[in-house]
Amino acid sequence: ESHDGDAPFFMNLNFYSVHTPIQAPAERVAPYETKREALGLDDVQEFAVGGRFPTEHKRDGRIERRLVQSNPTYAAMVESVDRAVGRLLDALDRTDQLDDTVVVFTADNGGLATAEGSPTCNSPLSEGKGWMDEGGNRVPFLAWGPGVESGVCTEPVTSPDVYPTVLDLAGVDTPDDQVVDGESLTGLFAGDDALDREAIYWHYPHYGNQGGTPAGAVRRGDWKLVEFFEDDHVELYDLDADVREETDLSEHRPGVVADLRTDLAEWREAVDALLPEENPDFEGWPDRAGAGSR
Repeated sequence: ESHDGDAPFFMNLNFYSVHTPIQAPAERVAPYETKREALGLDDVQEFAVGGRFPTEHKRDGRIERRLVQSNPTYAAMVESVDRAVGRLLDALDRTDQLDDTVVVFTADNGGLATAEGSPTCNSPLSEGKGWMDEGGNRVPFLAWGPGVESGVCTEPVTSPDVYPTVLDLAGVDTPDDQVVDGESLTGLFAGDDALDREAIYWHYPHYGNQGGTPAGAVRRGDWKLVEFFEDDHVELYDLDADVREETDLSEHRPGVVADLRTDLAEWREAVDALLPEENPDFEGWPDRAGAGSR
């Protein structure tokens, strides 16, 4: 509150919550334990055990997918973040800066749903943190402030879009020596329906601690193609009709696959993306069913 209200400012506030270890004050957890019981969640199956992890250090462990959102301590941690954000907004209000400040709330990955206790569930999305599935890619994104129209925007955006958006809001040109991957969202804030962007790309060329395997992906419109680097196979989903990614359409839409796969390869080349190399000393291990791609 010591900030000069007339001076422009930028704050980047990174909460450690919600993250492991899953811990919260007992008095915050208790109401969610009561709610869990009232919803009958004490009597439902919470986890499904899958195949072994694809990483050497966890090869004897199995992926445990949480099926329902039922962890009271995790819920209490979410509430703690909510309270902290509320304190920040109250401080802006008390110092007469709220009406001149744009606040963006987002996250860096989907909820942890398949490992380390699997404290949360991303249903109806598949998988979670560390996976190329929508449960790993989709995160909350909320924006509030002057010039931001109220409502829900369905245009896909990514965290790299925040930087050019902040520059745009501040009236600052992008430095000549920088390459900016994202797009300014100020048009969407003002009520536009879409960005002038053909596709969004992901590159995850390593094994995840949560069960995912090296892969890349591209989304164009409602089509999403995932390319798995271990065996070079691809999966294709229509996210509008199949947000759970249950029906792989790659064998039925070869033209779409070819187009998106070429697009993804050209993007990787354009950004000098590194690809994993095969380990010549790896002899494999049995019982990998369920790991990596579903």
